[in-house]
Amino acid sequence: MKKKAIFYHAGCPVCTSAEKSVLSALDESRFNIEVVHLGSEKGRIPEAEELGIKSVPALSLDGEVFHINFGASIADLKRP
Repeated sequence: MKKKAIFYHAGCPVCTSAEKSVLSALDESRFNIEVVHLGSEKGRIPEAEELGIKSVPALSLDGEVFHINFGASIADLKRP
């Protein structure tokens, strides 16, 4: 059974660079990969917070969170 990988980002240059690098390193035969742009999918911010994500880009592998570099804080993404 494949594990769930969710890559959260905000679309900034740091995030898009991390997305290319990190996601290309994941084995798609082992992971179902989903990409979530929290800048345009603000309704998913509570989900990210519940996982413990404080900033993006971040990767959740079966619920374990890895913060990658720093593009934007979740607090910044909540602002209108």
